[in-house]
Amino acid sequence: MSLPSRCAERPTAALGIGGAVRPDVLRNPFELVDLQRRRVEYLRLSVTDRCNYRCSYCMPAAGVDVVPRAELLDFAEMVALTRVFVQLGVRRVRLTGGEPLVRRGIVDLVAQLAAIPGVDDLAMTTNGHLLAELAAPLRAAGLQRLNISIDTLEPAQFAKVSRGGALQPVLDGIAAAQRAGFAAIKLNAVTLKGLNDDALVPLCDFAAEQQLVLRLIEYMPIGVDAFWGPETWLPVAEARARVSAAYALEPDDSGEIPGGGPARYWRGRHRQSGQELRVGFISAVSEKFCEACNRVRLSPTGTLRECLSARGALSLRDMLRAGATVEQLTAAIRDAMAGKVDGHAYDAAVPTLESMSAIGG
Repeated sequence: MSLPSRCAERPTAALGIGGAVRPDVLRNPFELVDLQRRRVEYLRLSVTDRCNYRCSYCMPAAGVDVVPRAELLDFAEMVALTRVFVQLGVRRVRLTGGEPLVRRGIVDLVAQLAAIPGVDDLAMTTNGHLLAELAAPLRAAGLQRLNISIDTLEPAQFAKVSRGGALQPVLDGIAAAQRAGFAAIKLNAVTLKGLNDDALVPLCDFAAEQQLVLRLIEYMPIGVDAFWGPETWLPVAEARARVSAAYALEPDDSGEIPGGGPARYWRGRHRQSGQELRVGFISAVSEKFCEACNRVRLSPTGTLRECLSARGALSLRDMLRAGATVEQLTAAIRDAMAGKVDGHAYDAAVPTLESMSAIGG
């Protein structure tokens, strides 16, 4: 593939975003910058909309309709599009789903993406259920980092939150990832009032004992059912207060934790044992972080999502299958990013009616 043409340097016309008119932004052919001058260096690539769990915060109990396999990006298309994003300045790629480990040949895909010059950080978010067998092959293929979802350490509670998932395979997957040599493993837990809010401190204890980083994630109003609401939403400030009852917390501004994501990290010390903890809090609703957004998403069907709260309209899959050149793909991506909103517009009264499994998190 050739590099984008120099015509990409031309300034974009002034556009009104969120009611404001902004000045022209000079386009650097080796950078992807939105109209708010946020530099995009992080691609979240959803490799499938399928999942072996039915987590309560992600999809309805009955599951959701999945798209025909022919509509999913194949590996060659994922690699080709990732190369385009890398030429635009993306340096971090995260594989998501659905559950990425249910995608047949995922180790192969990891090896192909890891071989792309310019991909400095290749990571994956997984529910961990299949990780015990795949951790070592994934590490050997070039995967550098893992985020593993675990919402509680109590087996019955885990089965309830995940609607049938099993805790032990996830614990086995975490242990396998540690043995495989993954550095800076992060544990993800979505905080749910009335479901797992009593599990936050035990999760902190586990993360501290295992010397892993825990991230507590505020539940977002996204879903095709009516599960999100005041009965289930736990503001991040309340989650932080619960943790601080057991751990003395202070902000961690060291920048030592890799990933470039939206978490705000804290150092903790257990008030009785003195055990040290690194914990991050992610809040898209009560403490928005849109001003620092550095990411773009690609759905499993190849739709570009400039913002998590927007469905996206640009099908890079269709462009590829119609024979688009690198220059055409580059121009289309740039134009789409020029329309990225200042920040999300989540509305508690009108949630985003999509399954998180289809979006890619």
